[in-house]
This record gives sequence, C-alpha cells and structure tokens, in this order.
Amino acid sequence: MSITIPVKPAIEITSENKCNFCTGSICCTYITQHIDTPRSKSDFEHLLWQISHENIRVYKDEDGWTLLIETKCLHLQIDGGCGIYENRPTICRDHTNDYCEYDAPSEDGFELYFPDYATLRTYCMKRFKKWDK
Repeated sequence: MSITIPVKPAIEITSENKCNFCTGSICCTYITQHIDTPRSKSDFEHLLWQISHENIRVYKDEDGWTLLIETKCLHLQIDGGCGIYENRPTICRDHTNDYCEYDAPSEDGFELYFPDYATLRTYCMKRFKKWDK
C-alpha cells in the first residue's frame, strides 16, 4: 500500500503579493533621510551628535549618505497591515516593493555602516589623523 502525499503548487511571489509573505513589515519600521556628504571634521562632529541618540544609524550606499532612524510607524497594525491604508501618505502609496527588504537586507547594499557612536568615531579618527588634537 502506498500513501500519496499531496504537493501544494509553488506560489510565485510577485510585487502584488509579496507583502503578504513579509514578516515584521520591515519597510514600516524605519525612516531615512538623505544627507549631504560629510567632508569636514565639523560635518562628522554633527553626525556623531546625531548618532548619539537612540535608534539613529548612518550609512553610505550608492545613493550617498543617509541617516537611518529606526522607529516603527504608529499606524502599523499587529498583523502587519496599515491602520490608515485608505488615507496613507503619498510616500507610502508610492513605495515600491519590486526589490525590498523581503528580497535582501538593506545592509547588503551599504558601503559604510555606522550602527553607533563608537563605530563612527573610529572611522573619524582614521579619516582625520589629528581628530583628537
């Protein structure tokens, strides 16, 4: 006697259904702000001040330098849905998930990443030989 186990057909994940498979709604747990490329010691001192605050990170990728603020959207529901979906801001409506955190972590595209003050300060000391003088 043989037992046949039914095989579920593979579901093709597309941009139309991708959000249904995402756990944690990653795109709704942070905001970013592009910043001018820091060049001077003063610019980096300003970044050190910013990164000294909770949930602030800094990275550089192909688009330039960015301030990353890790903070969950107040309208994100427990099930991952949007509590104001019909009235969400334009930036949310325009967001595309063609290639997003579901596909690969954002960090994969970072050229430089500073998760905290110590990491950024170490970078500053290497970049500016007379940092502490």
